[in-house]
Amino acid sequence: MQFNETMEQNPKANLLHPVWGSKFFRRDIPAAIIYDLDAIQQQVNQLKQVFPTAFHALSVKANPLPSILGPLNQTNVGLEAASIGEVYLAMKSGYEANQVVFDSPAKSVEDLEFALAAGVVINADNLSELERIDALYKEIGSKSRIGLRINPQIGMGSITSSSVAGKVSKFGVPLSERESIIAAFQKYKWLKGLHVHSGSQGMAMEQLVDSVKAVYSLVEDIQSVLKEQKQTLDFFDIGGGFPVSYLPEQQAPQLEQYASALAQTCPLLFDGSLQLMTEFGRFVFANAGVAVSRVEYVKESGDEHVLIGHLGADFMLRTAYLPQDWPHTFSVLDKKGNPKSGVEQSYSIAGPLCFGGDFIGRSVSLPKVEAGDLLLIHDIGAYTLSMWSRYNSRRMPVVLGISNGKVQVLKKRENLTDIFKFWT
Repeated sequence: MQFNETMEQNPKANLLHPVWGSKFFRRDIPAAIIYDLDAIQQQVNQLKQVFPTAFHALSVKANPLPSILGPLNQTNVGLEAASIGEVYLAMKSGYEANQVVFDSPAKSVEDLEFALAAGVVINADNLSELERIDALYKEIGSKSRIGLRINPQIGMGSITSSSVAGKVSKFGVPLSERESIIAAFQKYKWLKGLHVHSGSQGMAMEQLVDSVKAVYSLVEDIQSVLKEQKQTLDFFDIGGGFPVSYLPEQQAPQLEQYASALAQTCPLLFDGSLQLMTEFGRFVFANAGVAVSRVEYVKESGDEHVLIGHLGADFMLRTAYLPQDWPHTFSVLDKKGNPKSGVEQSYSIAGPLCFGGDFIGRSVSLPKVEAGDLLLIHDIGAYTLSMWSRYNSRRMPVVLGISNGKVQVLKKRENLTDIFKFWT
């Protein structure tokens, strides 16, 4: 939690100070999203250190900003795309086709034609999709590497909406269809990989390990069948979903423990027999972002204090609808960007949207908040801006990056003309 830790250690010289005096954050800008670019690079470095032989495809859906994704290409990572739009974003951000992994449960024929022609890595979601690919593969003359997603069926995590490894799932071929899976590898000579992803954030580390182990149990049987055809498995994609900490009292699991557990039970993923792939996004981006919203009004009704800001469910959809699953921490700065202190009060934090459920915090203890103060929402680097809502035609805020104490614009604030263009 880089931003939080910095503020606690040295409130007067925190990472955000370069923003307040900069030309990028003016009085007429009511909100901003700020990324610690150095922290993102540190997370990527840790991934590569813990999984040194793996190919890391960072999930575009976690953070789709080309201004962040593009520079990471220089660190020898790739991107995981969940739609053909994300495939296009990845390639326009400077990634070669073989650095892009395309996962989606609803790939159309047109999607597959584009992906196969480009030569991106494709993880097929089901057996019917394999039939589609087979009809296109030779015709297009593709160089794509193809894998098959398997549902490990190890059970649900603590967040139902982001768990995808139950007995029934919208993703992948159920592991219980073992014979059909093995037969598919025997039938399609271009099928070279296995893919598994059991869920995001709500999955315990033990569940993540169990899901990989469950699908890994297929390797020996598949290799045995392919050996007769003088072929072999090429890669094993373990997906992402590694949890991060959103609250000070939460203790996130250690990535080193995850790698160690996998190495003990799935040795072929670490000895070079199979290329190991990962799809971490939240782990890389989540704790490296903070949102800043000007407090426009503070309403008081009896003992209830309601803070009205400029970021709500349009930016933090999951938090608004499932606050118990997606909580965040908050802090408040004065108009000059200095942390406020003093006796704390309980606030409900409301956003700007025109519906009653637009709250991103309830019973939040903060020093006395006044109109014009700056509310900080911590650990918003993943799955927030990428889920921006167009309800009420709110303008997407400016996005800033900080590296070595210098501020840069990663994405300009939308203007009113941009809103009109979007709807027309």
